[in-house]
Amino acid sequence: MQQPLVAIVILNWNGKTFLQQFLPSVVASSYHNKKIIVADNASTDGSVEYVKTNFPGVEVLVSSKNFGFAGGYNYFLKQVEADYYVLLNSDVEVTPGWIEPVIELMEGNAQIAACQPKILSWHKKDEFEYAGASGGWLDAYGYPFSRGRLFDIIEKDNGQYNDAVPVFWATGAALFIKAKCYHQMNGFDEYFFAHMEEIDLCWRLQRSGYLVYVCPQSTVYHVGAGTLPKGSQRKVYLNFRNNLIMLTKNLPASQLIWKIPYRIFLDAISAWKELITGYPGYFTGIFKAHASYLHWLLTKRNRFKAPYPQLQGLYKGNIVWLHFAKGYQTFSQIVKKK
Repeated sequence: MQQPLVAIVILNWNGKTFLQQFLPSVVASSYHNKKIIVADNASTDGSVEYVKTNFPGVEVLVSSKNFGFAGGYNYFLKQVEADYYVLLNSDVEVTPGWIEPVIELMEGNAQIAACQPKILSWHKKDEFEYAGASGGWLDAYGYPFSRGRLFDIIEKDNGQYNDAVPVFWATGAALFIKAKCYHQMNGFDEYFFAHMEEIDLCWRLQRSGYLVYVCPQSTVYHVGAGTLPKGSQRKVYLNFRNNLIMLTKNLPASQLIWKIPYRIFLDAISAWKELITGYPGYFTGIFKAHASYLHWLLTKRNRFKAPYPQLQGLYKGNIVWLHFAKGYQTFSQIVKKK
């Protein structure tokens, strides 16, 4: 039986160092019916020339401007024919058999539209990595967390999250998605530019009747913060702005009218806390995020029109309260196994 065609698409922006380090592991992947594409977002560091010279079997696509993560993938994936896309960060090291378990899982259930492998830290390979860990969840107020990561608390991987299960969102660092589903959803929301766009996409997929899964039988190692360093004002701005936009697009109107003011109130507390403790950039990032969200609300608001089914990976409580007030440290303390 013919294997589905898998297109591994690495969106690159000035990531030559990462390509030198990690592209060989992708090329060595044991899955046969694959093609590897480096999609370059107007890099200026010689990335394109490096790939063309050293990896003639890797296809290179080039854009004339930096479209960001969301717009970049939308632009390039219109040019890629495949059954499955794997959206892979350039700072990810993969293992030879990382593709097969995910494709087998997704082929066995037509309802699964997107899936991620287990993401471990490249720096500390016995720990989960911040961006996705072993599958993403969302609380009732829009705060994302993962099986293995709660805010900045990262767990060691002791096999505690090795079950392949439905989750709310799959990380964009190593996102497997059926090509037809990606295009059915019109891809990422390009207004996001970067950050939260994969959560928004997975939310829309679930509302359209699909499932999102994690497949821990596949493992990859992520460096993390390869483009925007953790804690940068730009990253804070994008995360807080895009989170509010995502909630506005996807929440039922009955929840929206009180959850958005409540979230803005919680954001403000966080901003003032960071300002008092000596992080003015964090405060400024949140202030700009709220101003930009208001601009979006007044000029570009687009609500996603679909039913509101029961969502997988949605925690109905408030993880801010559980973590900061009650001291919960791990995913398993919050989401108890049935």
